[in-house]
Amino acid sequence: MTECWKDRQDYDLPFMLQFENIAWYQDGIVRVLDRRVYPLKTEFVECRHYQEVAAAIRDMITQSEGPYVAAAMGMVLAVHEVKEKNKREILEYAKEAAYSLSHARPTTSEQMTGIVKKSLSVIEDALTSGKKSDELVESVMQFAFDYINNNYKRYTKIGRLMAKQIPDTGAILTHCFPGTVVGTMLRACKEQHKKIKVFCAETRPYFQGSRLTASVALDMGFDVTVISDNMPAYTLKSQNIDMFITASDVITQDGHVINKIGTFQVAMAAHYFKIPYYVTGTPDLVHKDISNIIIEQRDPQMVTEAMGMKLTKKGVKGYYPAFDITPPEFVSGVVTDKGIFSADNLKEYFEV
Repeated sequence: MTECWKDRQDYDLPFMLQFENIAWYQDGIVRVLDRRVYPLKTEFVECRHYQEVAAAIRDMITQSEGPYVAAAMGMVLAVHEVKEKNKREILEYAKEAAYSLSHARPTTSEQMTGIVKKSLSVIEDALTSGKKSDELVESVMQFAFDYINNNYKRYTKIGRLMAKQIPDTGAILTHCFPGTVVGTMLRACKEQHKKIKVFCAETRPYFQGSRLTASVALDMGFDVTVISDNMPAYTLKSQNIDMFITASDVITQDGHVINKIGTFQVAMAAHYFKIPYYVTGTPDLVHKDISNIIIEQRDPQMVTEAMGMKLTKKGVKGYYPAFDITPPEFVSGVVTDKGIFSADNLKEYFEV
């Protein structure tokens, strides 16, 4: 299979953004980097059943772009599990796996469904053409590789476009872990010889900003500073931040941004200080507006602890919505693979 894995788009990116270090299928196992503990520990969770991959997605073992990669690799594992069975049994099993993987987290289930549907089409075509056993598994693995590589190609365009908006010696504030976005954007900043400063909000309760975004920025040679989640408004002004930048979990066609909880309040503060907020991603074909958006509610206990250590007395309750919704009036621009669009006129994206 490796001879087909050419033109890799993870070049010059740090460890945790290399394909094999996100989620990767090999010899009946999907290895998933445990982003809950990285960089304090570099540990991989080994999944030998597609349900274990779904659990890794649900339990936040992988985050940002990771669940999408894991879902594609989970489909490879599912086919491996039943590769010696007949066509009907393989297809039925693959469909069950597709549902479990795509619905592991509710807010992004529509986007995940798109990936596993394409994988199912590859499986059906391969079976129709007579592929069996390991040859069938290789076909699904090739699709998984092509998916992640093409996604990186798309974000390479977005990263370069985003980098052009940043002053040569500017300062940016990020939120949570933008994943491929931050990697490709910083790679483009290096290509454009920009020496920028990166400020990362820690983003509790998993601290993705302080552990993941900050690690990527540091590994790529940038000046990086971590702030706590209650410091963005003051930091925007006091540290002369030039722009606020995030990725997105969903961008509706009418310009609402669904992203890690806390995005909305930082966007409001940026708007107050007249600091632009750019979001990266593409408008979603499924979500015309926010009417059918489901905000995932996660274990409230996570709010009452930090990295496994209890912070509150017994009986104190927590509340943990995983995402919030930023309305288009607080979004300066949506940076896509086709250009930068106004949040209140995203129909133009589909016309390009």
